Amino acid sequence: MSTTDRRTLIADTAIATVAAAGLRGLTHRAVDTAAGLPAGSTSYYFRTRTSLIEACYERLAELDLADVDQDAPTAPSLSAGPAGRAEAAAALAAVLHHWLTAGRERQLARFELSLEAARTPDLRTGLHRAGLGARARAAAILAALGAAHPEAAAELLVAWTDGLLYDQLAGALAATRPTPTVPALAATVHRMLDAVLAPEPGNP
Repeated sequence: MSTTDRRTLIADTAIATVAAAGLRGLTHRAVDTAAGLPAGSTSYYFRTRTSLIEACYERLAELDLADVDQDAPTAPSLSAGPAGRAEAAAALAAVLHHWLTAGRERQLARFELSLEAARTPDLRTGLHRAGLGARARAAAILAALGAAHPEAAAELLVAWTDGLLYDQLAGALAATRPTPTVPALAATVHRMLDAVLAPEPGNP
């Protein structure tokens, strides 16, 4: 196994460990055991807990962007207007549905790791860097859909998307509600796109 493959295995295992046991369960020894690696392997590649968590941020961002690139439309294929907006809503709904089902554990780990950065200043830079990719993808899509200020619109879209994911996965009613269908999510995303693409007051 190459160094790159082993680092990826460790990061994936660390993410799964956080999803299953929370941050209290994230230790170098626990990751070694879960990954089937010799004792000391995780600490060899990631000497500190901070570096291990930063690796989780990077890997989570990589996996989330891969999902977006697979299912979401590329900016050149979109056009401003109802058809482009409907296409974007349907594709982003597919991404959200994946994150609420097959990717559920990964998203739960992402939320927990994000909270750790809020409490630990040394981790904020890594989380910030990991979050830039999602906003760049969203801004490109919104620019193609005709957003006057795509970066600002992307900030809103990412925030609303995170809010929807959190509410469905960990909110007060999460355990009592079924996962939304792709069509239901598409309708919700369409409303979000309508909102972020609406002209600002005084700027028709």
